[in-house]
Amino acid sequence: MDKFIDSKDNKFLKRTPENADFNQYWYSEKTIHFILNQVQKHGNKIGLISTPSIFFSLPKEIQDKSYLFDIDDALISKHKNGRKYDFNWTNYDEKFSDLKGTFDFIVIDPPFITEEAWSKFAAFAKYIAGDKCKILVSSIAENDEKLKRLLNLDIKSFKPSIPHLVYQYNFFANYDDEELNTKNPEIIE
Repeated sequence: MDKFIDSKDNKFLKRTPENADFNQYWYSEKTIHFILNQVQKHGNKIGLISTPSIFFSLPKEIQDKSYLFDIDDALISKHKNGRKYDFNWTNYDEKFSDLKGTFDFIVIDPPFITEEAWSKFAAFAKYIAGDKCKILVSSIAENDEKLKRLLNLDIKSFKPSIPHLVYQYNFFANYDDEELNTKNPEIIE
């Protein structure tokens, strides 16, 4: 894996407890590093939907041209590019018209994996995605067909490590990258 960013001693993970009320489960430090590499290799303007552990792990120069969309006021208030986002909202023009079609890379880690939730997250991602936007999401393998239909995503070999989550997620993407086709050494299968 390329070493674009050193995530050693991740301050966000050390200072920010997971919040069960928001169904928050943070990626491991190594998985965060993996995602940060993907962001840096493939994105210029990054939209991070329900992924505060990624947003707050970005280097400042990338964070300042990225946006965090999340429901947790305590987290979004920590940065000028934090935007309140509830996946149940449908009138995006009211709150996000300034960002419509502007992102070239989007990462999504929704708190729910149902058809209804994914349909809403997909609609928002399509709203903020620019032409040829690359999308990386995490969800359960059973959502393979759903994510293909909603966002044209394919399941990838690299699986994220989410230490406090009781079931295994997979990564899905609409682009190819050699690293996405490798195995995560943190995951024992």
